[in-house]
Amino acid sequence: MSLDPLREEPITLMVEAEDVGLRLDAFLAARLTRYSRVQLRRAINKEYVTVGDRPVKAAHRLRQGERIAVRLPDSPQHGTKPEEIPLDVLYEDDVLIVVNKPPGMVVHPARGHWSGTLAAALAYRFEQLSGVGGSTRPGIVHRLDRDTSGVIVMAKDDATHLALSAQFEQRTVEKQYTAIVWGVPDRDSDLIDLPIGAHPYQREKMAIRTTHPTAREARTFYHVERRFRGLALVRVLPKTGRTHQIRLHLAHIGCPVLCDRLYGGRSQITLGEILTGREDGPVLLERQALHAQRLKLIHPATGVPIEFTAPIPADMQRVLDKLIEHRSLTV
Repeated sequence: MSLDPLREEPITLMVEAEDVGLRLDAFLAARLTRYSRVQLRRAINKEYVTVGDRPVKAAHRLRQGERIAVRLPDSPQHGTKPEEIPLDVLYEDDVLIVVNKPPGMVVHPARGHWSGTLAAALAYRFEQLSGVGGSTRPGIVHRLDRDTSGVIVMAKDDATHLALSAQFEQRTVEKQYTAIVWGVPDRDSDLIDLPIGAHPYQREKMAIRTTHPTAREARTFYHVERRFRGLALVRVLPKTGRTHQIRLHLAHIGCPVLCDRLYGGRSQITLGEILTGREDGPVLLERQALHAQRLKLIHPATGVPIEFTAPIPADMQRVLDKLIEHRSLTV
């Protein structure tokens, strides 16, 4: 694909807290997935990419709050095409939207997931959404993995978006997740304080890294809500917001999230496995058992704390019911 003719208006991106320290070329490859790494490096070299209104090298390390402008050719996948997709809206006012994202929904368009996204559903339902994140991320302030369900907040205007982003960056947002894990933690509560960086050879994964240039601090507090034979229900409060942080940290202590294909090696659990340990019977769960249950922040317009909760989804509750019935521990 030629880099000419270029778009009349550049794609604008903002460096979020989780992006600080990344190389510019790596950041663009993750964000602009419809373009190849070669195309993006060529654009940087031709000074079609600016950071703070000035051209930089591909190896430029990103800093918090930097604005990136990218001039690339239009493509059939440019922007977000509105789609009529049902949304479970937990809250809405003049500046905020809060949604209970279902499992299996990708937050924004990316390679292999151009349709059926939360961004497409938002674009269809709401007339006004912030544009800070770029044309493929209207209103999107933060992200949840495709197979993680639960509370996610969006902004209707740029000022609200920036105010919310600042709260995430300053770690004043309180996030609580519920997870079902394979294995039983040996402590009732603990803080996992291990840095996370790029996986050495699997692009889709992250890894515990200490000295690698991509390594960044990551802290996850967990509390065991209930133990079962071979599994546990865990409340998780991440203190930082790294990619795959909860999944990786729990896997590192020997308790991967149930049905986490990437870090646990299994993508489903059947009734037979709960009853007898054999892989037979109906499938109870086919995605990672991780749910963003609660989110508390300061409302950007009123300055008042506001909290949102989403109930445990049916698929996870189905597993919990069977665990309580068949794998409860005797006291």
